[in-house]
Amino acid sequence: MTVPDEAERLLESERVMAHLGTCREGRPHVAPVWYRYEDGTVEIVTTGRKLANIRENPRVSLSIQADEGGDTRWMVTLLGTATVVEDEDETAEARRRINEKYDVRPEAYTENTLVRIDVGSATYRTY
Repeated sequence: MTVPDEAERLLESERVMAHLGTCREGRPHVAPVWYRYEDGTVEIVTTGRKLANIRENPRVSLSIQADEGGDTRWMVTLLGTATVVEDEDETAEARRRINEKYDVRPEAYTENTLVRIDVGSATYRTY
């Protein structure tokens, strides 16, 4: 699936939080995550309930929105399939890229596991 150019620009443009939606045993779970988007793939590093849910059901959604003064500027919603990456070198590189995007110290979140999400569909809107 090709993400529209403007939606890609928005996803890559700012340090905004995404909300990851997962589902396990028919129960939805939504939680904030930092992410990095490039060429139709989202990278996150996570642990706990989010990771357990992805291992059981790899179908996920992401909602990303940028606001200014309480007003929405833009929003992007992605649906995709997640893959857990067990390779520590790949995880360390992804962690570095994400931490760099959010200007976080390099050693942050070293216990998390890399998840790559292949985007299947994208919707977006600017205001």
